[in-house]
Amino acid sequence: MRCAEGVRKMAGNRRVIFSGPGEVKLEECPLPEIGAGSLLVRTDYSSISTGTELTLLSGSYPPGSYWAAYGRYPFVAGYSNVGTVIEAGEGVEEEWIGLRVASYAAHARYNVVPLEEARVIPAGVDPEEATLFTLAEIVMNGLRKGRLRWGERVAVFGLGLLGQLAVRLCCFCGVEKVFGIDTAEQRLKYLPPEAVAVKAGEEDAEKVIRQHTGGDMADIVFELTGDPQVLIQEPKALHPQGRLVVLSSPRGISAFDFHDLCNYPSLQIIGAHNSSHPQQATFENPWTRRRHDELFFELLAGGRLSVADLITHRVPYSEVCSVYMYLLMDRSVFMAVVIQWQGTD
Repeated sequence: MRCAEGVRKMAGNRRVIFSGPGEVKLEECPLPEIGAGSLLVRTDYSSISTGTELTLLSGSYPPGSYWAAYGRYPFVAGYSNVGTVIEAGEGVEEEWIGLRVASYAAHARYNVVPLEEARVIPAGVDPEEATLFTLAEIVMNGLRKGRLRWGERVAVFGLGLLGQLAVRLCCFCGVEKVFGIDTAEQRLKYLPPEAVAVKAGEEDAEKVIRQHTGGDMADIVFELTGDPQVLIQEPKALHPQGRLVVLSSPRGISAFDFHDLCNYPSLQIIGAHNSSHPQQATFENPWTRRRHDELFFELLAGGRLSVADLITHRVPYSEVCSVYMYLLMDRSVFMAVVIQWQGTD
């Protein structure tokens, strides 16, 4: 084991805990012990998932559901972490110390990260932008699962962070037309100029898409609202035999008419949870989570993709509890929320 000088003399650690529905606290905890094949990472920045994390914090999901099993309280929050390696466990090369890495580690000042889960962040990539890597890999996987092709027409329902990334990556992939649909006026402002903005509730998305496509409708719909009631409206944006890709994690039961909405128009419904990434790269499918993360960093480093404008709030760790409360009340004015961890020792 190699250790940065003085690291074990530090007083302790801090992490974000969901202690119950609507209850969040910043908890003092010991510095984690490092094992073989692992890294001790001092967090620089982490970003809040305004979808998954708020669902877990709110407790607004049916009993017995996936969410209920996944989010048992107390729950250590966070999974989008960027930090600096300060200690290497047995069997890990010393060269890792000092590298800046991204990982699925929690909102905490210090985390132990298995070596296989650490992604080295290339020089030139802004560390705050790098915290969006987990969301980027979800969207990239969804585009591949949906078999997105150059020249197609796409409708993205729900313009939170995942939806914004979906629109931008669809444009990058060469779609002929992409529609961004949301009820919040503020979210529509983040769309790139080549996207068609549709304000749900004031505009009829089906009608707008019909007008812009000459009646051909969309080839793919990406569902990113998480609202089961909205989901049952989305097939109307598709032409017969189109693809509905569920990239969100819908909260609750939907009264989906499988005859009228799926069987009769012969639609394909494609689930695209992040867990559907291949566990191992093959020549046929090399697109693991790690490879998607590497691609995301390559696009940022090369200036071919920008997400800086999606970071709307930067907060010191000491204010994180109040930020979660604001998010529970109204997340529509937030995009990426980055927690700044410097100075917590």
